[in-house]
Amino acid sequence: GGTIIESTGMIKTIDDSDESYLLGSLRLFLENPRPESRTIFFIVEDGQFAKVGNEELLADINYDEKIDLKGKTVLPAFFETHMHILSLGMLLKDINHNDCDSIQNLIDMSRKYIEDNKVPAGKWVRGRGWNHDKFKDEPRFITRYDLDKITTEHPLCFVRTCGHVIVTNSKGLELIGMSESAPEIEGGQIDLDENGRPLGIFRERARACILDAIPEKETEEIKDLILLAQEEALAHGIVEIHSDDFKDVPTNYQKVIQAYRELIEAGKLKIRVYEQCNLPAVEKIRDFLDHGYHTGWNMGNGLFTLGPLKLLSDGALGARTAYLNEPYSDVPSQRGILQFETEELKSMVKICHEAGMQVAIHAIGDGAVDEVMNAIEEAKVNYPRLNERHGIIHCQVTTPEQLDRMKRLNLIAYIQPIFLNYDLKILDDRLGAKRAATAYDWKSFLDKGLHTTGSSDCPVESLDIMENIYAAMTRKDLNGNPAGGWKPEQDLTLEESLRLFTINSAYACFCEDSKGSIKTGKSADFVIINEDIRNTSADEIKNIKIEKTYLAGKKLFDRTV
Repeated sequence: GGTIIESTGMIKTIDDSDESYLLGSLRLFLENPRPESRTIFFIVEDGQFAKVGNEELLADINYDEKIDLKGKTVLPAFFETHMHILSLGMLLKDINHNDCDSIQNLIDMSRKYIEDNKVPAGKWVRGRGWNHDKFKDEPRFITRYDLDKITTEHPLCFVRTCGHVIVTNSKGLELIGMSESAPEIEGGQIDLDENGRPLGIFRERARACILDAIPEKETEEIKDLILLAQEEALAHGIVEIHSDDFKDVPTNYQKVIQAYRELIEAGKLKIRVYEQCNLPAVEKIRDFLDHGYHTGWNMGNGLFTLGPLKLLSDGALGARTAYLNEPYSDVPSQRGILQFETEELKSMVKICHEAGMQVAIHAIGDGAVDEVMNAIEEAKVNYPRLNERHGIIHCQVTTPEQLDRMKRLNLIAYIQPIFLNYDLKILDDRLGAKRAATAYDWKSFLDKGLHTTGSSDCPVESLDIMENIYAAMTRKDLNGNPAGGWKPEQDLTLEESLRLFTINSAYACFCEDSKGSIKTGKSADFVIINEDIRNTSADEIKNIKIEKTYLAGKKLFDRTV
């Protein structure tokens, strides 16, 4: 276990232009506990923590200047173990519907975007972030008929905040040949009106009908999106992202790899990326493996590394597409959507497991969690190997028995504490009291010894790590509700919450021995924050700001300049 201790520290940083030294009062979050608070120093050389220890380290060190950090806190820099870099870049570039509180508000905002940007007729217009639960006028999904009030000249692709539902207008339906009728889609759904005409609503795997019709991004645009997301990450102290990017260029994963290669060659990629390889078909997986790609393949001295196979087994609670073992409490006719038939999922997991790849699969509903564990267990039994580090992304609706099974299978749980900001408002309605009683039980995850990492699923939620830590510690939404927190017995401590985004996350990419904590020999990745986090109340942690972000001893973000 870690501890937060008051200390004095020395940091040797190597910037682009020169060498400088910092000496001041710091508080360090260290991987290893100390018997008592005492003075701690660390020295960074050649991108690593060369030494971490007491004042004796200073005996033979010459430094040029002293800077008093005035007791600010130093923490290991953060990992983000599940998000979507290209999707975040698009949110920053396209229409952001996150704050729309009515359908009319969405219509007005979108119409203004098209006018202000002088978008030529016929060009696809994208937006993301709408949430029908926020609509005060009519809390329902938007449809083609709503979007036709925006434009009938531009095809629209408006993604729900969860990413699991896309809505288009009549122009979009015309372009894909579905104005009057639509086929059934395995693992997805296209909603119809009372006359059998498509409503423009595409759920889960049916989303491909829209996404495949949008012209593929060119490499330069992909690079621009990565750079937009990179700056957002560094501002939140994040130096490594486990990102699902292939889905945003669904027909050409190699173009995504090429974009990262060009950024590395140009010296523009500053953060580390561990790619969660979204390859949702057997033929795509075989093509990937035939090209020599695998977990651990990397370039740029590890700036870009291929990680696990990423699949989505179900959808999201908000859209009622998460797959439950029993029907939704508020809509008993629905259980959600499984995106793959059982044998298809098992086949993809088997191929990757046998090839030595890591696997990380999205599963939110308890039914999907069972499906994923069945596939992974069968692969492990038939093709046993060591240290595979497979995992389940989200695992929100679970039972104690499922957690015990996850432990037996030695799975990683990729959780998103910040999801409570929205999900608290819908959990009882969607799940009922009995299922909600064991949902989002993160303290139980840790008590059972599950490898548990933290993430935001951005752009579903913000990249702000401090908001995530706040949610883990308080189990409240960002407005402070409910007053005592939801199921406060599942609150995490400050240390447990920090570890989700540091050393625990390093385990998910096989690098806990080289990253994730302030320890001699590890990469010198750290952040300076503007408060003493140890003496900040849990309710105020969400307001803490990152002042400086360092990766391998290089300062990459500075809010103070």
